[in-house]
Amino acid sequence: MTPPSARAGSIVIAAGVLLALQLVAQAPIPNTPAGQTLQAFFDAFNSADSAKLATYIKDYDPTVTVGQLLAFSGQTGGFTLLSIKNSAADKIVFLVKGKSDNIEALGNLQLATTAPPRVKVLTIRAIPSGATIDDIVLTSALRQQTIQAISARLTDFYIYPDGAKQMIQAVQEHEKRGDYDAMKDGNEFADALTRDLRAVSHDKHLFVRYNPFATKEQPGIEGPHPPSAAEIARYRARLEHDNCSFSRVEVLPRNIGYIKFGVFADPDICGPTVAAAMAFLAHADAMIFDMRDNHGGDPAMVQLVVSYLFREPTHINDMIDRHDNTTRQYWTLPSVPGPRFIGKPVFVLTSSQTFSGAEEFTYDLKTQKRAIVVGEVTGGGAHPVHGMPAGDHFVIGVPRGRPVNPITKTDWEGAGVSPDVKVPANDALAEAQKLAEEKLLNK
Repeated sequence: MTPPSARAGSIVIAAGVLLALQLVAQAPIPNTPAGQTLQAFFDAFNSADSAKLATYIKDYDPTVTVGQLLAFSGQTGGFTLLSIKNSAADKIVFLVKGKSDNIEALGNLQLATTAPPRVKVLTIRAIPSGATIDDIVLTSALRQQTIQAISARLTDFYIYPDGAKQMIQAVQEHEKRGDYDAMKDGNEFADALTRDLRAVSHDKHLFVRYNPFATKEQPGIEGPHPPSAAEIARYRARLEHDNCSFSRVEVLPRNIGYIKFGVFADPDICGPTVAAAMAFLAHADAMIFDMRDNHGGDPAMVQLVVSYLFREPTHINDMIDRHDNTTRQYWTLPSVPGPRFIGKPVFVLTSSQTFSGAEEFTYDLKTQKRAIVVGEVTGGGAHPVHGMPAGDHFVIGVPRGRPVNPITKTDWEGAGVSPDVKVPANDALAEAQKLAEEKLLNK
């Protein structure tokens, strides 16, 4: 599962990898409202200062959080601004390059018609290997072609057929009313489609994304090309550089273990990091998993981490795929590297930003009564999403499966996971420590 990344104001990167980094502006930036906003964005990232990032968010883009932006800051070692490709009063298109990975990326910033101006769209997308920039101006024919392609994908794959029909009807009604007629920019059109589809489905995994690149055709391959060996190597290197998103593994007072990580990454790459963290905390008397800034990831990694907390084989989840008409069961693994954490209290910290795979982890442990959940109701995204081409320049993320918990016979889609102990996210760690200490004293 993957976290949501196609909303207005989000910062996204191709292949689902988010990039919003410490930027170094070297090319001149136009003195326009859009240029001034971009400069403010660059300045905030250059500082890597929480207070300055909070000020930027307050003044320009309240759709993102300080935690999200800080989490992005180490992925490329910063950006160098190479050039401004297009500029207007309310829009600016720019090219940047990663300082440590040397990956070039295309950025697009658009302002909403508000006073003072606010960010409507801010995207930074890595240029895929072998691709060229093909940032087009939309025509009526291309908008119609895109809507037809999206309708076909929803009809064939969306987990709820009736929901697909309702979404298609809603978008077609917007088209008939001329709501999209003035949209010439692909990002604006993609954001509008995402908003209108979600208004019907309330499915936070569903998205439409504009693709401003052209790639060479490969016979027999439909849709996005498989990643190249170089792209796979960069993905592995980025995960390893970021320690697989594990930011804190420590022993708190009273011998309470604490683990914080931001994504459930590929276990083939990051399994050893999980094993090292669990081995380090194997002799703790209680464990706290911090999911407050975790936005999901690979179900196989969820399965691996959960498996460390059960002795006996335990049925934790099922996944139903509507298109293939299959059901896959997820059980705890029969063996894990290193010691399991058995018979000791476990706590999970949540926030409204906890999403997707992080919600599954929380829901699995809560329904099995293996952990006490402390914090806020989670984001409410349960459906795994698959990116699919929707015409020449757009991709749609279609939720084509749904989890079914073996105990509740349902999932957390739309509702989120409710905590056992409800407190503001900022207070969750202190509250969990207090609860853990009480349990240990009673024991």
